[in-house]
Amino acid sequence: MTSIDPLTLELGLDTFGDVTRAASGELVSGAQTIRNVVEQAVLADRVGLSFFGVGEHHRREFAVSSPEIVLAAAAARTEQIHLGTAVTVLSSDDPVRVFERFSTLDAVSNGRAEVILGRGSFIESFPLFGYDLRDYEALFDEKLDLFSQLLAEKPVTWSGNLRASLDAADVFPKTENGLRAWVGVGGTPESAVRAARYGYGLMLAIIGGPSARFRPFADLYRRSLDTFDQPQLPVGVHSPGHIAETDQQAWDEAYEGFEAMNNSIGRERGWPTYNRLRFQHDVGPEGALYVGSPETVARKIADTVQTLGASRFDMKFSTGTLSHERMLRSIELFGTEVAPRVRDMLS
Repeated sequence: MTSIDPLTLELGLDTFGDVTRAASGELVSGAQTIRNVVEQAVLADRVGLSFFGVGEHHRREFAVSSPEIVLAAAAARTEQIHLGTAVTVLSSDDPVRVFERFSTLDAVSNGRAEVILGRGSFIESFPLFGYDLRDYEALFDEKLDLFSQLLAEKPVTWSGNLRASLDAADVFPKTENGLRAWVGVGGTPESAVRAARYGYGLMLAIIGGPSARFRPFADLYRRSLDTFDQPQLPVGVHSPGHIAETDQQAWDEAYEGFEAMNNSIGRERGWPTYNRLRFQHDVGPEGALYVGSPETVARKIADTVQTLGASRFDMKFSTGTLSHERMLRSIELFGTEVAPRVRDMLS
């Protein structure tokens, strides 16, 4: 087990820019949702959290399709918090443009940019940008290889099958201290090995089941780093959650949003209708939802980072139609009450 230093443990937040409901019950506009995301980042910085991540999607439930622009707006209004994605869909993007956008964000934020790369759990971006889903695996592997070379910030000579070759191509702007990069992994051995081979941090997206189920992937990743002569790199966790003053209040506030999100996506994927019984299982010890009072959520986070040897935990605080006001309170409690409790528990 990798020991965890409570003083250096990073606690952060992720959002997909879920389109939420106002007090009137009406859905707010995508534009207002984006402005709300910036306000959420400002509060996360104010309460001392380590990271604020914004995911990329191209569908009606989520307002953010260009995370870097939203993050740049947040960078102008924050001071300490690191800013990144959750995730950037590298398979349907161009690695050179991704690097250029994030090195620009790094400059704007004075060195606070991070990128979490992934294949994405949705496929809308592939036809939208002209990619063939039959190349799903090959696109990610090839583009991840190119991006890993771009991170060295030196002229790149590279060739592949699905993108034009590069011959001593230099990419600008350069960063001042390098760009921190992760690969988001949903839980396959091949993905963990790939992240290690290319030298990326491992971000485990745990959205179902107990965190202990992902221990073999974290262990495999660390063994693979040794196999590929890579330094030991961080393991992080991304999981959904919501915090309120009591467990019951948190459950009551969060349920509608989880139900709306699961049923909206589930209609496309053939999932059974989400219900309260399933929700109560998911918020329990064997579930992946970190929903409850500060004490409950802190204990679950502490158990997770100990089990996985994780040095970062990002809570996805936006879920479905959960209101902006309730998310702000959840962020405040996460920074002021959950984070200190987690560090105390790990001490």
